Amino acid sequence: MSEQPKKGVAIIIPAFNEEARILNVLQAAKASKLKTEIIVVDDGSKDRTSEVARTVEGVKVIKLKANRGKGGALVTGVQATKCGILAFVDADLGGLQGQHIDDIIRPLLNDQCDMCVGIFRGGKVWSDMAQRITPYLSGQRAMKRELFEAVPYMADLRMGVEWALTNTAEKRKAKVIRVLLRGVSNCAKEQKMGIVNGLKARGIMYMEITEAMVKTRRKRVTTRRPKRPRF
Repeated sequence: MSEQPKKGVAIIIPAFNEEARILNVLQAAKASKLKTEIIVVDDGSKDRTSEVARTVEGVKVIKLKANRGKGGALVTGVQATKCGILAFVDADLGGLQGQHIDDIIRPLLNDQCDMCVGIFRGGKVWSDMAQRITPYLSGQRAMKRELFEAVPYMADLRMGVEWALTNTAEKRKAKVIRVLLRGVSNCAKEQKMGIVNGLKARGIMYMEITEAMVKTRRKRVTTRRPKRPRF
């Protein structure tokens, strides 16, 4: 458990091999009027993600030596701040503006909710469709620190973190609201990696989400998981 959280808003951006896209996201984060600090967690990237992030003044960059998955990256980012409100933003977004980030932060500052989830609209058709079907998997969300810290096994959940956050909020009867992020979309894995590797990575993502659903419903077992290939 962390120390008593201080006032403030930390924008935390987990990133894995996003050198071509992260700069736009960081420019949006810098444009946020409600932020206190910006933290990038480079999750063992093989490209220049960290180097690009460090070109943006005022951004704290944490470089992990090995890939820990999204859950591990988020935990690392949260441990690096004492802010009481945490805003998570993916590193591969297109069309993101500072106002979009403020739109998910403001309801927390106004004490309207415990978590605010941003939903894509009016960006790419497939991004909009995916979030109409599974809005609870959106990576763009802000929340009270204590809600994040209540999620079990977070460091182990990899790509299952969004489901775990939503599930924990439901169990705790936390108030969750959604806001539309118009004109924003993410970059498909197939577009980043090519069709074959993209489909493989997507399959791994769905498997990790399923594992998170199972893991958070059972007692912890201290077993070492085999490493999975990263693309």
